Amino acid sequence: MAEIPVDVIAEDMYQMVAEYAGKKNLKPGDLTKAMIAKHGEAACSKDACKLAIRQLVESSRCVYSYLGGSYIQLPPKEGAPEA
Repeated sequence: MAEIPVDVIAEDMYQMVAEYAGKKNLKPGDLTKAMIAKHGEAACSKDACKLAIRQLVESSRCVYSYLGGSYIQLPPKEGAPEA
């Protein structure tokens, strides 16, 4: 089976973060496990997931937050109060 492109993994991760926004905080490991479960270990490596997370954060589609641990979340909306 061919390796899934990092862009596809990043988009799937973004959809998952958006779906759980305000409901559950997702750790990078949670996203990695979910992507490997979805695409299969042969097609989705931990390294590809790390690159996808980096791509999401560097493009400002997601941000790291530290609430007693590292979590990946959607960036705060403009004008919204800081949590």
